[in-house]
Amino acid sequence: MTLRFGARGLACALLSVVAVCVAHTPDSASSQFQQIQRQLHDSHARNDWQANLRYARSLRELLNAAPNSQLEVARAELHLGETEAGLRDLAVFARMGQTVDPAQIFPSIASLPNQAALRNIQQTLEANRREISRGSTAFVLADPRLLAEDIDYDSHSQTFFISSVRLGKIITADLHGASRDFARAPDGWPLLALKVDARRRQLWATEVALQGFGFAPKSDWGRSALVCYSLNGGKVLRRVEGPKGSALGDMLLTPLGEVVVSDGEGGGVYRLAAEGSALERIDAGDFISPQTAALHPDGKHLFVPDYLRGIGVLDPTSRHVEWLPMKGRFALNGIDGLYAARKALVAVQNGTAPERVMIFTLNDSLTEVTSEKIIERASDTLGDPTHGVIVGTTFYYIANSGWDVIDAHGDLKPGARLSPARVMRVELQ
Repeated sequence: MTLRFGARGLACALLSVVAVCVAHTPDSASSQFQQIQRQLHDSHARNDWQANLRYARSLRELLNAAPNSQLEVARAELHLGETEAGLRDLAVFARMGQTVDPAQIFPSIASLPNQAALRNIQQTLEANRREISRGSTAFVLADPRLLAEDIDYDSHSQTFFISSVRLGKIITADLHGASRDFARAPDGWPLLALKVDARRRQLWATEVALQGFGFAPKSDWGRSALVCYSLNGGKVLRRVEGPKGSALGDMLLTPLGEVVVSDGEGGGVYRLAAEGSALERIDAGDFISPQTAALHPDGKHLFVPDYLRGIGVLDPTSRHVEWLPMKGRFALNGIDGLYAARKALVAVQNGTAPERVMIFTLNDSLTEVTSEKIIERASDTLGDPTHGVIVGTTFYYIANSGWDVIDAHGDLKPGARLSPARVMRVELQ
C-alpha cells in the first residue's frame, strides 16, 4: 500500500504523488525528490520554462526515466517551442503503455506543426485505454465496507486471508468466497500488509495509523507496527513498533521467517529477524516510496518496487541498489504488489494510467525486462487493484478494492458509493 492519492489524478499535477512526513538525510532520494518538486512548482509559477525543463530533466534522471517524468519533460519542451523534442518524449510516454489527454499537458497542442506525428501519438494513447482482461472472478467479498488491501493464502487450510483498512480487521475466505472474521488490529488501526507463515503457523500483518485518516485516533497518526498472530485462532503473539512517522504498508516473508516491510511514506525498507524484537533498516535511502518486495531467486537480493523510481534490486548486506532499466518501453513505476515467478515478475500497478495487472519477463541474468504481458487493464472488474498472491500456477489479486472512491482523509467522495471488492484469478502458465 502506498499513500498514492495524488498519483491517481495524473493529468493535472503530474508528480505530486507522495507527501513524506518524516525527516530524511539530505542526499536521500526522498529529499532529492522533494527539492526538485519545489523547483518545478516554483519555475512553473514564474512561467520560467527554461528552468522548468532543467528541473524536469533532473527529475527524469532521478526517477529512472519513468513515464510520468517523460511527460514532465515533454510539457516543458512544448512550452519552449521545442516541438520535435516534446513530441518525441510524449511518444515515449505513450510507447510505455500510458495514456493522457495531450491538451492537459500543453493546451495549444492542436495547433502544433507535425500533426502527423501527433496523430500517431494520439492513436497510441487511445489504444492504451482499451480494455484487456485475461482474468476471471474467483469470488466477490460480501462486505463492501472492507477497503480490502492485501491477500495471502494458507495451503494447509486452503484459506485466503484478506486485510481490511476501513474496519481494522483480517477476514478469511475459502475458495468459494465464504468469509468470516479472523482477527482485529490490537490498536484498532487499519490493517494493511499480511503474510502467512505456514511452517510456523503464524500470520504477520501491519497495522498503520494512517496520517490524516479518521480510521485511527489523531493522537496515533504516524505510528505503525508489525503484528504476529497465531494461525490457530488469531491470538496476538507479539507486536513490534515501527519507526516514528512510518507507514509500514507492504510486506515480504522470507523462507527463513524474516519479515521485510516497506515504509511507503518514509522511504525505508526494514527487516525483522525470525526471532527478532527490533526492525533493522536495510536500505541506504535510495527509495522514495518502496512497496511490496519480492525475493530474488538467488535468495540474497530483493526486488523492491518504488512507486516513483521503478524496480530496484536491493542487496540487504551492502544496501546497494541496481535499477531495472525501463528503456523507454516498460513502465515499472506505480507498482503496489510485486511477486516473483521464475524469470518473471507479476505486478499490480495502481499508480499507472491506466491501472493494470502485468507480467514482466526478465532476461537470464534477471537484470532487464525483455517483454511484458497485460493480465488486466481498463476493465469493468479491475477498478482499483492492490495486491495478490501466487497459489501454485494461479495468480489471485484484489480488484475493485475501493481506494478510488475515498478521499485523502478516508471519507467517501461526494456521489460515490462502496461496492464489494472482487478477487480475480489468472493462470500464469
